[in-house]
Amino acid sequence: MTTTADENFNDWLRDAHAMEKQAEQMLTAQAERLEHYPELRARIVQHIDETRWQHSVLDEILARRGTDNSVLKDIGARLVAFGQAVGGMAASDEVVKGAMAGYVFENVEIASYTALIAAAKSVGDTTTQGQLQQILEQEKAMAAWLLDHLPQITQAFLARSATPGVEAKK
Repeated sequence: MTTTADENFNDWLRDAHAMEKQAEQMLTAQAERLEHYPELRARIVQHIDETRWQHSVLDEILARRGTDNSVLKDIGARLVAFGQAVGGMAASDEVVKGAMAGYVFENVEIASYTALIAAAKSVGDTTTQGQLQQILEQEKAMAAWLLDHLPQITQAFLARSATPGVEAKK
Protein backbone atom coordinates (compact mmCIF):
# COMPACT_ATOMS: atom_id res chain seq x y z
CA MET A 1 0.00 0.00 0.00
CA THR A 2 1.38 3.38 -0.94
CA THR A 3 0.84 6.70 0.75
CA THR A 4 0.54 9.87 -1.27
CA ALA A 5 2.51 13.00 -0.51
CA ASP A 6 -0.74 14.74 0.48
CA GLU A 7 -1.61 11.95 2.92
CA ASN A 8 1.84 12.11 4.50
CA PHE A 9 1.65 15.89 4.65
CA ASN A 10 -1.76 15.82 6.35
CA ASP A 11 -0.50 13.27 8.86
CA TRP A 12 2.54 15.42 9.65
CA LEU A 13 0.28 18.44 10.08
CA ARG A 14 -1.73 16.44 12.63
CA ASP A 15 1.57 15.61 14.38
CA ALA A 16 2.43 19.32 14.48
CA HIS A 17 -1.01 20.09 15.90
CA ALA A 18 -0.39 17.60 18.72
CA MET A 19 3.13 18.96 19.21
CA GLU A 20 1.77 22.47 19.73
CA LYS A 21 -0.76 21.17 22.26
CA GLN A 22 2.15 19.54 24.09
CA ALA A 23 4.21 22.73 23.89
CA GLU A 24 1.40 24.87 25.28
CA GLN A 25 0.86 22.57 28.22
CA MET A 26 4.59 22.29 29.02
CA LEU A 27 5.18 26.03 28.71
CA THR A 28 2.15 26.89 30.83
CA ALA A 29 3.22 24.50 33.58
CA GLN A 30 6.74 25.93 33.53
CA ALA A 31 5.58 29.56 33.56
CA GLU A 32 3.25 28.91 36.49
CA ARG A 33 6.12 27.58 38.60
CA LEU A 34 8.72 30.24 37.78
CA GLU A 35 8.96 32.69 40.64
CA HIS A 36 12.53 33.98 40.72
CA TYR A 37 13.37 34.26 37.02
CA PRO A 38 11.11 37.04 35.67
CA GLU A 39 12.85 37.48 32.31
CA LEU A 40 12.57 33.77 31.53
CA ARG A 41 8.95 33.71 32.69
CA ALA A 42 8.08 36.72 30.51
CA ARG A 43 9.64 35.12 27.42
CA ILE A 44 7.83 31.85 28.09
CA VAL A 45 4.51 33.68 28.48
CA GLN A 46 5.17 35.45 25.16
CA HIS A 47 5.87 32.09 23.53
CA ILE A 48 2.69 30.62 25.00
CA ASP A 49 0.77 33.30 23.07
CA GLU A 50 2.77 32.47 19.94
CA THR A 51 2.09 28.76 20.48
CA ARG A 52 -1.65 29.38 20.77
CA TRP A 53 -1.51 31.38 17.53
CA GLN A 54 0.47 28.57 15.87
CA HIS A 55 -2.14 26.08 17.02
CA SER A 56 -4.93 28.19 15.50
CA VAL A 57 -2.98 28.43 12.23
CA LEU A 58 -2.64 24.65 12.17
CA ASP A 59 -6.39 24.30 12.80
CA GLU A 60 -6.99 26.60 9.82
CA ILE A 61 -4.57 24.67 7.61
CA LEU A 62 -6.11 21.32 8.52
CA ALA A 63 -9.62 22.63 7.81
CA ARG A 64 -8.53 24.13 4.48
CA ARG A 65 -6.94 20.82 3.50
CA GLY A 66 -10.16 18.96 4.37
CA THR A 67 -8.81 17.11 7.37
CA ASP A 68 -8.79 17.60 11.11
CA ASN A 69 -6.54 17.02 14.07
CA SER A 70 -5.98 13.59 15.55
CA VAL A 71 -7.66 13.40 18.95
CA LEU A 72 -5.45 10.45 19.89
CA LYS A 73 -2.28 12.33 18.99
CA ASP A 74 -3.47 15.40 20.90
CA ILE A 75 -4.26 13.33 24.01
CA GLY A 76 -0.94 11.51 23.75
CA ALA A 77 0.93 14.80 23.48
CA ARG A 78 -0.87 16.16 26.53
CA LEU A 79 0.02 13.06 28.54
CA VAL A 80 3.68 13.41 27.58
CA ALA A 81 3.62 17.09 28.56
CA PHE A 82 2.04 16.24 31.91
CA GLY A 83 4.75 13.66 32.58
CA GLN A 84 7.45 16.17 31.69
CA ALA A 85 5.91 18.81 33.95
CA VAL A 86 5.66 16.43 36.90
CA GLY A 87 9.21 15.20 36.33
CA GLY A 88 10.54 18.74 36.18
CA MET A 89 8.89 19.69 39.45
CA ALA A 90 10.95 17.06 41.27
CA ALA A 91 14.32 18.34 40.02
CA SER A 92 16.21 20.58 42.41
CA ASP A 93 17.59 22.48 39.41
CA GLU A 94 14.25 22.69 37.61
CA VAL A 95 14.84 26.10 36.04
CA VAL A 96 18.12 25.09 34.36
CA LYS A 97 16.83 21.72 33.20
CA GLY A 98 13.59 23.35 32.04
CA ALA A 99 15.49 25.89 29.95
CA MET A 100 17.65 23.14 28.45
CA ALA A 101 14.61 20.96 27.71
CA GLY A 102 12.84 23.96 26.19
CA TYR A 103 15.79 24.56 23.87
CA VAL A 104 15.76 20.90 22.78
CA PHE A 105 11.99 20.97 22.22
CA GLU A 106 12.24 24.17 20.16
CA ASN A 107 14.78 22.45 17.93
CA VAL A 108 12.45 19.48 17.45
CA GLU A 109 9.79 21.98 16.39
CA ILE A 110 12.25 23.69 14.04
CA ALA A 111 13.03 20.34 12.40
CA SER A 112 9.34 19.51 12.15
CA TYR A 113 8.39 22.81 10.51
CA THR A 114 11.37 22.61 8.16
CA ALA A 115 10.11 19.22 6.95
CA LEU A 116 6.52 20.50 6.76
CA ILE A 117 7.61 23.45 4.62
CA ALA A 118 9.39 21.07 2.23
CA ALA A 119 6.26 18.89 2.10
CA ALA A 120 4.02 21.91 1.46
CA LYS A 121 6.29 22.87 -1.41
CA SER A 122 6.17 19.32 -2.78
CA VAL A 123 2.38 19.23 -2.82
CA GLY A 124 2.12 22.77 -4.20
CA ASP A 125 0.42 24.27 -1.14
CA THR A 126 2.04 27.71 -1.18
CA THR A 127 -0.45 29.24 1.26
CA THR A 128 0.41 26.66 3.89
CA GLN A 129 4.09 26.96 3.07
CA GLY A 130 3.98 30.67 3.94
CA GLN A 131 2.06 30.08 7.16
CA LEU A 132 4.47 27.38 8.26
CA GLN A 133 7.39 29.68 7.51
CA GLN A 134 5.94 32.23 9.97
CA ILE A 135 5.70 29.54 12.64
CA LEU A 136 9.24 28.38 11.90
CA GLU A 137 10.58 31.89 12.47
CA GLN A 138 8.88 32.06 15.87
CA GLU A 139 10.35 28.70 16.88
CA LYS A 140 13.82 29.78 15.75
CA ALA A 141 13.51 33.01 17.74
CA MET A 142 12.52 31.14 20.90
CA ALA A 143 15.35 28.61 20.50
CA ALA A 144 17.85 31.42 19.98
CA TRP A 145 16.55 33.29 23.03
CA LEU A 146 16.87 30.21 25.22
CA LEU A 147 20.38 29.47 23.99
CA ASP A 148 21.46 33.09 24.42
CA HIS A 149 20.03 33.28 27.95
CA LEU A 150 21.01 29.82 29.20
CA PRO A 151 24.31 31.07 30.67
CA GLN A 152 22.49 33.89 32.52
CA ILE A 153 19.79 31.49 33.78
CA THR A 154 22.45 29.02 34.93
CA GLN A 155 24.48 31.71 36.71
CA ALA A 156 21.38 33.10 38.43
CA PHE A 157 20.44 29.59 39.57
CA LEU A 158 23.95 28.92 40.89
CA ALA A 159 24.01 32.22 42.78
CA ARG A 160 20.60 31.57 44.32
CA SER A 161 21.53 27.97 45.11
CA ALA A 162 24.68 29.06 46.98
CA THR A 163 22.78 31.58 49.12
CA PRO A 164 21.46 30.13 52.39
CA GLY A 165 17.70 30.45 52.80
CA VAL A 166 17.10 31.39 49.15
CA GLU A 167 15.11 29.11 46.86
CA ALA A 168 16.87 28.56 43.55
CA LYS A 169 14.77 25.81 42.00
CA LYS A 170 12.11 27.92 40.37
